[in-house]
Amino acid sequence: MRCKEMLAVLPVLMAGTAFAAEYPCVMEPYKVVNVSTAVEGLLKEVKVDKGDLVAAGDVVATLDSEVEAALVAEARARVNLRAVLEAREVRLKRAQSRYGRGEDLSKKQFISPDEMEEMASEVEVAELELQAEREKIALARLELARVSAQYDMRFIKSPIEGMVVQRFLSGGEFAQAQPILTLAQLHPLHVEVVLPASVYGSVRQGMAAEVLPAEPVGGTHEARVKLVEQVIDAASATFGVRLELPNPDYALPAGLECRVRFLDEEASDAVAG
Repeated sequence: MRCKEMLAVLPVLMAGTAFAAEYPCVMEPYKVVNVSTAVEGLLKEVKVDKGDLVAAGDVVATLDSEVEAALVAEARARVNLRAVLEAREVRLKRAQSRYGRGEDLSKKQFISPDEMEEMASEVEVAELELQAEREKIALARLELARVSAQYDMRFIKSPIEGMVVQRFLSGGEFAQAQPILTLAQLHPLHVEVVLPASVYGSVRQGMAAEVLPAEPVGGTHEARVKLVEQVIDAASATFGVRLELPNPDYALPAGLECRVRFLDEEASDAVAG
């Protein structure tokens, strides 16, 4: 971390407080993600390039998907096939109707018990055939869900809102496990600071601070302490602190050195208010 290299320039602290000085820091991306594909295939198109902003869920690249699209269409057609199902339903209704008439005739002894048993068997068989057809449709729906998921995997989406910082592949190249793009989330930014152990306990999570980026950016920007490391490095007698710095308009670049000034509780409350 560059902050450790700059530790030597820290001013002398008075009374072990973190509020008497400015500390060197570095502004870093909130998150850096290498976007790759879960399935191998030929890249049809990479829709973004270095410097482009993307939203979470945006399609940033596509793989060739003609075969998968055909499988989805076939599975959807199987789900929508109704002719056999309707024929089974008609057959069951007729068998039930015939059995109902047979019961009336059986009471008058116009139909033998064997004939009634045969009609009952016809109803049972018709019910089983209808159930089997419904199970086929249920399996077809599962198959449609499976091939649809495979088809969706051909469309590679951004997992975060951020900026493209590197593009490794282009349309026409074969994508495997290697990254296609690198994305960086720049809102908010992380501000990394290394502090001397003498001020441990003075900086707490949620505390307000002012971040002063190096030139040519400059200015003063409000941030909040997000993380205070619970382990002090024995060799350097330092510990790390991470702040969260809002950057909704992307005016602040990541990777820039800065200085941070922690605010006491009264000033923190004023900032929160």
